Amino acid sequence: MSKILIRGAKVLGGEPQDVLIDGETIAEVGTGLSAEGAEVVEAGGKVLLPGLVDLHTHLREPGREDSETVLTGTRAAASGGYTAVFAMANTFPVADTAGVVEQVWRLGREHGYCDVQPIGAVTVGLEGRKLAELGAMHESAAGVTVFSDDGKCVDDAVIMRRALEYVKAFGGVVAQHAQEPRLTEGAQMNEGVVSAELGLGGWPAVAEESIIARDVLLAEHVGSRVHICHLSTAGSVEIVRWAKSRGIDVTAEVTPHHLLLTDELVRTYNPVYKVNPPLRTERDVHALREALADGTIDIVATDHAPHPHEDKDCEWAAAAMGMVGLETALSVVQETMVDTGLLDWAGVADRMSVKPAQIGQATGHGRPVSAGEPANLTLVDTAYRGQVDPAGFASRSRNTPYEGRELPGRVTHTWLRGKATLVDGKLT
Repeated sequence: MSKILIRGAKVLGGEPQDVLIDGETIAEVGTGLSAEGAEVVEAGGKVLLPGLVDLHTHLREPGREDSETVLTGTRAAASGGYTAVFAMANTFPVADTAGVVEQVWRLGREHGYCDVQPIGAVTVGLEGRKLAELGAMHESAAGVTVFSDDGKCVDDAVIMRRALEYVKAFGGVVAQHAQEPRLTEGAQMNEGVVSAELGLGGWPAVAEESIIARDVLLAEHVGSRVHICHLSTAGSVEIVRWAKSRGIDVTAEVTPHHLLLTDELVRTYNPVYKVNPPLRTERDVHALREALADGTIDIVATDHAPHPHEDKDCEWAAAAMGMVGLETALSVVQETMVDTGLLDWAGVADRMSVKPAQIGQATGHGRPVSAGEPANLTLVDTAYRGQVDPAGFASRSRNTPYEGRELPGRVTHTWLRGKATLVDGKLT
């Protein structure tokens, strides 16, 4: 059927309403809508949100299909309520040319579980020495607007300035992985009391904060846009808050795991907690939550980083950094932000759909749930609570820090332009 009636959904957490989808668009929103000729989905008071948008996903294809593919990654995205994801450039080969970004973009279009927008590398081979083909990637079929060497920092100030100047010409944005490499040589976890007790190499907060401070000043000087990936410290929050107070065009993201987990978990030596940037302290977690609530941090981004079993099931020092996150992100945000009273569901929609779509210029996403808008939607059973079981993940990898943990909320339905990609918690 081309018509779908979602009956009795709490749109953005408000009073129950009916939402009629006709083809690829929302035809009508109201109460008591006619179900004639439509497939009916009984929402039963579940919360209806615009489809989620992730500005920071690692899909690994091409080159590391043992970890993830565009197909498995987008299936995981649909399971988590996402209708669009931005794929990071640290693939093999690196997405530093028009050819590679178009390959990723076309794979996303072919599989159809969510829209895939490639992120182009800032520098050739992520090596930090020479600008990549930024203009060619932007002018390609993929229409790249976001550029990042994520996984590595653009630590050369001259290269960073040139990148900011280049993307300014077409309204692009440079997304920075803020990590001063000289300050993090041999680092294994957050520098602090726990790292000292465990004897693991410390990763100081200043390694992140110094790069952010430099880059917001560069963005102000150039008059360009800079986005801060996976902000993780209280000091970083204060720098971004200061920059915004000066009118600098900076946006920032926080990951779900940095909203919930702390470096105390590293005492287990379980490599599932090894991530870049590292898990920080309870003080940092509190500051990040408050900053997301007050808008200093603009968005939640997953930094979904899948790894095969052998890359994580080993001794801590040898383990790869990263966690999968697409299928648990909304639950973690409900736990840390909604159930604590820091955000309502309209705020969640803003941080996980509206603003990431705006930053990345994802056409048709992050739109209001109203008549005439694209039917990119997510239905969430917010009353559900259950244990996380990675065996049921759609992702090819299972490196989640939440295995066995009870979390609230469950995405039951996802629609991409009116087409169901997830029905009753099962992929179509």
